[in-house]
Amino acid sequence: MSTSATPDVTVLGAGIVGICSALSLAGRGLRVRLIDRDAPGQATSYGNAGIISPWSVVPQSMPGLWKKVPGWLLDPLGPVTVKPGYLPKMAPWGLRFLSEGRAGRIQRISEAMGFLCGDCVDSYRLHLAGTGHEDLVQDSYYIHASRNPEEADLNSTGNRLRAAQGAEMERIGAAELRALEPALTPEFQAAVLIKGQARATSPGRIGTVLAEKFQSIGGEILTRTVRGILPSETGGWTYTTGAGQEWTPKLVLAMGVWSGELLKPLGISIPMESERGYHVSFRNPGVALNHSVMDMDMKFVASSMLEGLRVAGTAEFAGLDQPVNQKRLDGLVQLARALLPDLQAGDLDTWSGQRPSLPDSLPCIGEVEGFPDLIAAFGHSHYGLMMAPKTGRLVADIVSRTAINADLSPFRTRRYERIRT
Repeated sequence: MSTSATPDVTVLGAGIVGICSALSLAGRGLRVRLIDRDAPGQATSYGNAGIISPWSVVPQSMPGLWKKVPGWLLDPLGPVTVKPGYLPKMAPWGLRFLSEGRAGRIQRISEAMGFLCGDCVDSYRLHLAGTGHEDLVQDSYYIHASRNPEEADLNSTGNRLRAAQGAEMERIGAAELRALEPALTPEFQAAVLIKGQARATSPGRIGTVLAEKFQSIGGEILTRTVRGILPSETGGWTYTTGAGQEWTPKLVLAMGVWSGELLKPLGISIPMESERGYHVSFRNPGVALNHSVMDMDMKFVASSMLEGLRVAGTAEFAGLDQPVNQKRLDGLVQLARALLPDLQAGDLDTWSGQRPSLPDSLPCIGEVEGFPDLIAAFGHSHYGLMMAPKTGRLVADIVSRTAINADLSPFRTRRYERIRT
């Protein structure tokens, strides 16, 4: 049974999206319970590249991407890998993914991404204010570095999408890049600087600090493994954990890729794939980066953090239950050495986690159609850190029945149900 009185709302999942949702709900004066099997912010949210950018408005699927995928799959160091036996299972998702990258779709998707990411830097600063840990978010450029100077193109489709939403960008040459980031390989010939953003110096620490703030304003955190959810005949929702069955008036589902599994018994099928991501953190790297850097050729990100220099990237499609692929971790170490020639790579930590990805790069946010008082807040793909604060505020608006002056239809949970493949 519960350790306190019945809450007004229960949030399942204490990743950064769940934490921001719980914090925003508690800020409205509601009694909030937050449940996860792990410590807050220490699973998928812990391992990201630390980018906090209002300009993350470029969908994963873009026109012409299909031409690159075969080469990526054949490259052992490439940004995407699919376990051969898993290919038939993910093929329908892959076709939907490629379809979402057509020219007629990406503008609307980009605008929806901008709606969620646009004020992420200010929002984190507001959340961290008064905690004593405001320095966990630092101003930063996002440097997109290219070995081929022609690839550093301000007029690329992605950069045009960023510019349309107000991003300030600058193209620089090799010498200017060297002055900004002397530790980078001289192989880079040009770069695009994306300005007006920030980086997290420890994503996991941000999760911990915000969870502590949530508790300090009356929020409750329970460590439980959630096994199922069901609507109650008398209204509200029941959820089952290892401690038994509980009832809550309103239920927020923020369990990332595991959210889809909980919805299946309700007859809801979400085309959400688990993208396993990896990072390697070098504890004593001997080099440092002043900004977040993406290697545009190999599609991975490097950033200096409190725990060391982190190199993060790659997407592996193999299902939820597969063991860690050591080859992907070894590949990241190899790529890091190529990126940073003077890197001391001997002392390192590795990590792997599951990103919840829908074909259109957009999450599910809002009351689930046909299921009153069940609120979705999952499926944030590569963008959870950036989209979390706005998602949390939207969840609080929905739960408190506050009017939302925005179109949330791009985020409908059951938006794919009419599609047949």
